[in-house]
Amino acid sequence: MASVDLRDNLLGISWVDSGWVPILNPSNVVEYFSERSNPFYDRTCNNEVVKMQRSTLDHLNQMVGVEYILLHAQEPILYIIRKQQRQSPTQVIPLADYYIIAGVVYQAPDLGSVINSRALSAVHGIQSAFDEAMSFCRYHPSKGYSWHFKDQEEKEKVKPKTKRKEEPSSLFQRQRVDTLLLDLRNKFPPTYYQPKPGEKPVPVEVKKEPEVPQETVKPQEERETKPPAPPGPARPAPPTPNKPPPEKRARLQ
Repeated sequence: MASVDLRDNLLGISWVDSGWVPILNPSNVVEYFSERSNPFYDRTCNNEVVKMQRSTLDHLNQMVGVEYILLHAQEPILYIIRKQQRQSPTQVIPLADYYIIAGVVYQAPDLGSVINSRALSAVHGIQSAFDEAMSFCRYHPSKGYSWHFKDQEEKEKVKPKTKRKEEPSSLFQRQRVDTLLLDLRNKFPPTYYQPKPGEKPVPVEVKKEPEVPQETVKPQEERETKPPAPPGPARPAPPTPNKPPPEKRARLQ
């Protein structure tokens, strides 16, 4: 099928003359289509020449050029008009088809327009599906990506909420946390505090403890860190003089 001229590509409009609607029939539908107010009608066609000569439409077979013929009729609602290029009495090239439904004239889309429209509709539907799917996507730093649908929210509203029992912390955990918090408080004391919610914070005076001079500490550290002196060589014991044994004295009776 030959490509349709852009001037005839009027797929988005329609035309009707309400004065002709009650009297439409196969014998006058071509004359109805050839009204000058019809944007689908080409005034340079052979039908206009036959009308000016006051001849019948049978003379169109003997002419060469663009013409309009009644292709199909289904009284009283549907009529199909074809625009064609006649090259000889037996050879024609279809250019466009127009259908009349209840007096309203429309242009029938060509194959390229139908494929283009279907493709755009499919792409639009796919894009809308992706956009809707992305609206249900959620991200949490600890859980990562997840899906959250509307029906899930409704189920959660209907489903009774059961409170989970929180396990009590152990003594070790409580003491350990308190120790860490106290250590952090001592290292980084607060500079402001808020007496009541909504009030202006008040600065806190931080008292610095006097630092111990390093001179007094240094000798002590040196003494503590100084290793003991290695033991020297053993000295020989001094010689003992040879003494005679003690004399025995007689006992007095």
